[in-house]
Amino acid sequence: MPTLYVVMPVFNEPGTLAVSVSRVRASPLRATNWQTQVILVDDGSAQATVDAVRALGHSGDAITLFHPKNRGKGAAIRTGFAKALEIAQPADAIMILDADLEYDPADFNGMLAPLVEGRADLVLGNRWAIAPRGTIRFVHRLLNGILTLASNLATGLKVSDMECCLKLFTIPAMRTIMGELTEERFGIEPQIVAVASRHRLRVCEAPVTYAPRSFGEGKKIRMRDGLRVFVVLWRERRRTARG
Repeated sequence: MPTLYVVMPVFNEPGTLAVSVSRVRASPLRATNWQTQVILVDDGSAQATVDAVRALGHSGDAITLFHPKNRGKGAAIRTGFAKALEIAQPADAIMILDADLEYDPADFNGMLAPLVEGRADLVLGNRWAIAPRGTIRFVHRLLNGILTLASNLATGLKVSDMECCLKLFTIPAMRTIMGELTEERFGIEPQIVAVASRHRLRVCEAPVTYAPRSFGEGKKIRMRDGLRVFVVLWRERRRTARG
């Protein structure tokens, strides 16, 4: 039975973490009877979150890893990837999922379909497959559209939502790109897509649901992270040109 390793970077999410993990474990994967294994990577959180991560590890609900200091989402994701690659089989897969309940594990089935059918090495979630409602979501989509357009121009890919957290990889694809992933913060999102393009991975998209939270509710991405996208894309394009 193949395993979907769900890598969850965690930074100060004591109120949503256990629910996030329980949703992953409860989500039925119809694609050839896959099973899930959650990998939690605490990125230097305060004690309440550290305790919550440890409790999930002790209960057997997750593999748990810890950064002694906060390094950033990208660093936590890379730590989770490395752990998954230590134990995964070639037929397994790796998914990124935040611990803040913005995304629904019920969408894993739709994302697994092109991978199981052999059509993709990397599947990206698309939050905008359904038109967003409300001014805040419209502005969010507009800003993300600008970043995705920049990514498409730099990589030659035509994706709809480069910044979506939900990204699903085959194990061979992750082994191919892992050594070139270096971003510590949210720059990991454009870097993944750029490196995948450089290695000519087959990229598909799948619609996913999205329940965004506000900065007051704990959203962590900031303006500097948006600006970082352009730096990452410029650097990765230069690396591709040199290669």
